[in-house]
Amino acid sequence: MNQSFSGLWPTLALRGGIAIVFGVLALLWPGLTLLTLVALFAVYALLGGAAALAGAIKSRRYDAEWWLLFILGLVSIGAAVVSVVRPGLTALVLVLLMGANALLIGVLDIIFAIRLRKILRGEWLLGLSGAVSVVFGILVFLYPDAGALAMVWIISFYALVTGALLLALAFRLRKRVRDRQADRRSSPDRRVAGHHP
Repeated sequence: MNQSFSGLWPTLALRGGIAIVFGVLALLWPGLTLLTLVALFAVYALLGGAAALAGAIKSRRYDAEWWLLFILGLVSIGAAVVSVVRPGLTALVLVLLMGANALLIGVLDIIFAIRLRKILRGEWLLGLSGAVSVVFGILVFLYPDAGALAMVWIISFYALVTGALLLALAFRLRKRVRDRQADRRSSPDRRVAGHHP
């Protein structure tokens, strides 16, 4: 999995950026209805899922854990497709779909973080993002009939927090990739210098 950092950080950055944009739009959209929020969620899930699938496909040759990212992408895209294909579903069912998606994504992020812990410091950011997703999913199932405004605030908070955590982890991974590249570039110079007193 060490080699996959160069392919993993852009995927996490994309997921984080998409989540933050979604959270900000949900907060700033005047007169946002629950149905519009669900439509916005469908776009968010579709883009996040596409980013995860692209990252999984890109890393499948050198990362034995690529399938976790692939499943995460499929779950998100599946939730988006159901939201779009079945717009006649009640808002309550669509909100429950959002909660189920968050639970599954959260569990997958936690599993991925546990697998990363052997080779990466900072994997707790992904684990925490997963935990926030799980808590959000549980809250949605406990209070599915919360008012539209309350749901907007909960969803926005969830998206902003998970987005920030994913971006923070992505930047840590990017720094690690760049540090390794710099070490590789300087290593041959040290060997040459060692042969010439």
